[in-house]
Amino acid sequence: MRKSWLFPGDNDEPYVSQRAGAYQPQSEKRRRWTKRLVILALILCVLYPFVEPYTLRTTQTAITCEDLPTGIGQLRIVYVSDIHYGAQMFSDARLSSLINRINALNADIVLLGGDYARDKWSAAAFFENLPRRISSNYGVYAVVGECDRSPLEKGEEPSTLRNKMSKAGVTLLCNEVATLRIGTSDIYIAGIDDVSTEMDDAKSVAAQVNSKDFVIFLAHNPSVISSSLLLTDRNGRGNWFDLGLFGHTHGGQIPFLEEAFNFNGVPSRYESGLLLENRSWLLISRGVGTTGFPARLFCQPEIHLITVQSGT
Repeated sequence: MRKSWLFPGDNDEPYVSQRAGAYQPQSEKRRRWTKRLVILALILCVLYPFVEPYTLRTTQTAITCEDLPTGIGQLRIVYVSDIHYGAQMFSDARLSSLINRINALNADIVLLGGDYARDKWSAAAFFENLPRRISSNYGVYAVVGECDRSPLEKGEEPSTLRNKMSKAGVTLLCNEVATLRIGTSDIYIAGIDDVSTEMDDAKSVAAQVNSKDFVIFLAHNPSVISSSLLLTDRNGRGNWFDLGLFGHTHGGQIPFLEEAFNFNGVPSRYESGLLLENRSWLLISRGVGTTGFPARLFCQPEIHLITVQSGT
C-alpha cells in the first residue's frame, strides 16, 4: 500500500512526523544552550557591579583659559578624589598601583580632592604610610572631605592630618590660597574645608585672589558650587576662579539609584562631568573608591589629566 504523509491514519505503520523527527534534537539542544546563556548573563549582571570598581580609567580633558599666563602656555593637572583607602575593596596593592599611575602622567600639579580613607585617623595613616611619594613638577595640594574630619572637630584645625600630609610632601589647603611660581608667572590654588564641618569659607578665599589671575578652586563637595559662583574677588569682581574641581558624589556609583533617591544631596547637574558656568570650568569627578555598597554600575572610577592651554 502506498503510504500517505497527508493521512497517516491510512498507513499500515504508525506515523512519525518527519519534520518533528528531523528537527526535535536540534531544537532541544538550542533550548539547553539558550538556558545556559541566560543563566550566564544573569550571573554576569550580578557580578559586574563588583568588578567595575577595579576598572580605573584616566579621563583626559583639554580646556582653554585666557587667564593662564602666556609664559606658562600649557599646564598639566592631575586630579584625584575619593580614594577611600582601606574601605571595602581598596587594598595596599591598589594604592601602590594608583600612585604609579599618577606619577606616570608627569603632572605639573597634582590636586587631591578629599576622602582619602574611612575617618580622620585612617586618613592620617593613609599619608603616613604612602608606599612612595606622589610626584609633580610644582607640588601636590589637597583639601579634606567629610570622611577626613570628625564631627567633633567643628571649629578645630585638622593639625594631625596637616602634619602627616606635610611629611608626605602634600600641602593641605583649609580655607587657604597657595601661590605657585611657574617660570616668571604666578597661579593660585584656593582650597576650602569640607561643608560637613560648617567651617568651609569660600568667601574668604575668593577675597584673597584677583579674578584676572589664573585661579583653581578646590573643594570636596560640589554642593558649594552655586553659592561660590556668586562670590567676588578682592576687587569686588565676579568670575573669581577659572577651574573648579570637586568630588564627593562618586558619580552616584549606581546612577539610576542615585537619580531616584539622591543619597548625596547634590543637584543632579553636579553629579559628574565637565561644565562651563559663568565662564568658570567645573569638573566633578566620579572618584576612585566606593562607599556604602562596594559596587559601581556604568560609572567607572576615574582620575583626571586636565590640560589647560592659555588663550581665548
